[in-house]
Amino acid sequence: MDFSNKVVLVSGAGTGIGEDTAKKFLDNGAFVVANGRRAGVLENCFANYKDRVAILPGDISDPDTSRRMVEEAVSKFGGVDIVVNNAGIFKPTPFLDHTEQDVSDYINIIFKGSFYLSQAAVPEMIKRGGGSIVNVGSMWATQAVEATPSSAYSAAKAGVHALTRNLAIELAKENITVNAVAPAVVETPVYNSFIPEDQVSGVLEGFNGFHPLGRIGKPEDIASAILYLASNEAEWVTGAILPVDGGVMAGRNLQA
Repeated sequence: MDFSNKVVLVSGAGTGIGEDTAKKFLDNGAFVVANGRRAGVLENCFANYKDRVAILPGDISDPDTSRRMVEEAVSKFGGVDIVVNNAGIFKPTPFLDHTEQDVSDYINIIFKGSFYLSQAAVPEMIKRGGGSIVNVGSMWATQAVEATPSSAYSAAKAGVHALTRNLAIELAKENITVNAVAPAVVETPVYNSFIPEDQVSGVLEGFNGFHPLGRIGKPEDIASAILYLASNEAEWVTGAILPVDGGVMAGRNLQA
């Protein structure tokens, strides 16, 4: 897929799905504004891309971060064509153990982050004659998993799915497509935040059988789907929530 001279905003670009997505866009000719909380991590990730990437660290739940990303895209690269709302957190927690801060963090980072960045970017996309927004949703938004109690996370991601459909309708007249990917278990550094490092590999391998295709996902699996939805090949696709989940939502693997 060719994204030559397209300008892409990616939140949560420092690791995992966001990092792989940003690099795939760059490798296919795009310019990228990469957001994350840690400037050093972002700079290390994209050191080889030089003038084709702009680093903008900041809390994506703060509307000012989104405004600054858009301003950076316009001043350095001339506008905005594509938005990838990827930033998120994930830490399975039983419902009765959730704190007010937990709930706020999930809503702020996942839902508000997606809302504010899209809202800031759309006026510039309209100036370019259209574009694409791709949100990173989740299998957990549509299906509860007993092994990973995730009520607050699931609610925030369900909000992203609803936002996707609403924006698809509102922005269709502006030639802006809005879609989402819904991953199942994907091997990313997020699991290191609540599983001891020496156990992560074994725990994740235990989820292979949960997926009918027999393995957990890789960041590049999700990134490839994101690039498709942002490409000209998907110009007649909008409002879609695309499961990229190894078959989980198609039905349960009896060997799991």
